Amino acid sequence: MAEIKYDIVEELGTISQTSTGWTKELNLISWNNRQAKFDLRDWSPEHEKMGKGITLSSEELKALKELLNKIDL
Repeated sequence: MAEIKYDIVEELGTISQTSTGWTKELNLISWNNRQAKFDLRDWSPEHEKMGKGITLSSEELKALKELLNKIDL
């Protein structure tokens, strides 16, 4: 399996944290030296391991924001 390269361009915020120190974060990440995208996933402390996540373009993040604004929580 090919190595996945990533560069966390900007840490935008932490959504939650588990008792083991893993955090669910929204970051701006460049994957394999490509244009940075918004990324939501779980990270271990120091960002050495990651869980499955979702990567969104600016347009997709805007559409998600509009959908979330419609939800009455």
